[in-house]
Amino acid sequence: MAHSPKWLNTLVLLLAALLGGCASVPPAGLSFDTSHPAVSQGSRVRYLIIHYTALDMPTSMRVLTEQAVSSHYLVDEDPAPRIYLLVDESRRANHAGVSSWKTDTNLNSSSIGIEIVNLGMRKGPDGPVWFPFPQSQIDKVIALVREITQRHGITPERVLGHSDIAPQRKQDPGPYFPWKQLADAGLVQWPDAAQVAQRMQVFEASPPPVAWYQSKLSTHGFAVPQSGVIDEATRTVIAALQMKYRPSNYAGGMDAETAAILDVLTMLSLK
Repeated sequence: MAHSPKWLNTLVLLLAALLGGCASVPPAGLSFDTSHPAVSQGSRVRYLIIHYTALDMPTSMRVLTEQAVSSHYLVDEDPAPRIYLLVDESRRANHAGVSSWKTDTNLNSSSIGIEIVNLGMRKGPDGPVWFPFPQSQIDKVIALVREITQRHGITPERVLGHSDIAPQRKQDPGPYFPWKQLADAGLVQWPDAAQVAQRMQVFEASPPPVAWYQSKLSTHGFAVPQSGVIDEATRTVIAALQMKYRPSNYAGGMDAETAAILDVLTMLSLK
């Protein structure tokens, strides 16, 4: 690409300033003394949110770059996954939508979004059909999550899925996303299996009421009704929890294993 002469660039800038009328122009030559950085500071980024696109690669790229929805990163699929930076981390991407976790809401403003190219879920004659994630793609995701969380100081309990922060609207990244691999890499909070087995015995003998589930789900971070009634919204949130921590059965039912997982997770949340 040819470069314009320096005098022409200067002329264009001067004309733009004149045409701008009263528009403010940044002062030239302003300098800053950076020798006294404040101790009390940190990244504005508090969460990392993982999604699937539910689209093929070309459509994913078009939607995320040309429409209202966007994401900081897009991870391609096989045979040679690539990571695309679509929105600079210093800027807000529109990936989370109406969302919440614990007391935080509208997480677009405090999160980094990773979209993974995956067809998601399709309705089949015998129920939903989910599409797996190639291991090479997951390896890229793990490397990316590790790099982002280390740089911003994002703790494992704040690495979440879209279905965590918007369970009534979203199911991504779905039951085939291998959260346990991220947990084994120290990137995601995970309940200890021995503690879950121990708590299961307690809940098999004495199943907790609906209000207990709703309270525990809220403590963990979900937005969930506190009605004491097993309504559709509560079942949906339970299913979101199961899809992440027990993907073999995410029907949204209240059972001893789900109660044990939730109990151990909330003990971690309170630490």
